[in-house]
Amino acid sequence: MLELHDAPLAPLTTFRLGGPATRLVTATTDAEVVAAVREADADGTPLLVIGGGSNLVIGDKGFEGTALRIATSGFDLVDTTLELAAGEVWTDAVARTVEAQLAGVECLAGIPGSAGATPIQNVGAYGQEVSATITEVIAYDRRVGETVTLSNEECAFSYRHSRFKADPERYVVLRVRFALEDADGLSAPVKYAETARALGVEPGDRVPLAQARETVLALRAGKGMVLDAEDHDTWSAGSFFTNPILTDADFAVFHARVKERLGEDAVPPAYPAGEGRTKTSAAWLIDKAGFTKGYGSGPARISTKHTLALTNRGRATTEDLLVLAREVVAGVREAFGVTLVNEPVMVGVGL
Repeated sequence: MLELHDAPLAPLTTFRLGGPATRLVTATTDAEVVAAVREADADGTPLLVIGGGSNLVIGDKGFEGTALRIATSGFDLVDTTLELAAGEVWTDAVARTVEAQLAGVECLAGIPGSAGATPIQNVGAYGQEVSATITEVIAYDRRVGETVTLSNEECAFSYRHSRFKADPERYVVLRVRFALEDADGLSAPVKYAETARALGVEPGDRVPLAQARETVLALRAGKGMVLDAEDHDTWSAGSFFTNPILTDADFAVFHARVKERLGEDAVPPAYPAGEGRTKTSAAWLIDKAGFTKGYGSGPARISTKHTLALTNRGRATTEDLLVLAREVVAGVREAFGVTLVNEPVMVGVGL
């Protein structure tokens, strides 16, 4: 294992923000990951696990403890069963499944980060979520001190949530297993309306896998959601807030607020989210509350391409980012009575 002290963490995050870690360990095998976790737990040392760094907001003071960077590798494909090491680059793994003519994750192309992070957030985009294809997650259980295998059901997946996110101090993901589909080179049925429009098909249709992937990449790039070191709109964590899910009663109150603020003809986005629950759009809320693309005058601003992304324009600090995030949360709450929740993991800071 590679070990550094007083090590900068900002370069390990897509925000490029945050102070140093007391100690940074880079593990390239599952055994090294487990050994580092066991050592920290035995010593009572705070532990921060870092994969691709695409979903982290680290405070300017950094992290007082051991930061463990998971850099394991492994892409094992047998028929339609795929096992990925936690450290595998997710975008590369998706590309390889498309090359293998297997469907199930092609619309998750371009999402930054590592494979091990996907079950934690139940990563999803453009009509697909990893929970639809994950069969098992192999993780080190810090509570019992051994490696365990959790079934899809045991992962307790829901919208941008899982058992791992609910109990973040317990599990360290080591490997993820997926069941993909051989559809003769075609994608899974296209579910997302924007994707279907871009492809020129109807929802439910299938298209060639490569076409689905390339279309999603183009859509993401147009919103600054594909990493590009030269484009400050991509110096972000992607979607900074999750889409709110409201009870029927709360949605009725929200709907009334929308009409009061925007006029009787205003209709907010609404999507079924289970019995008695409706999901609405965080991006719509932010925009209609007055925080448009490019909003801000400081070194942290809303992306010029997508209202849901908060960005580092190159000179920002974490505190600059948090000031902007808090302003957006307060503005949306005042306008519509809905409280936005951050999607990235906060380390040493909060909203």
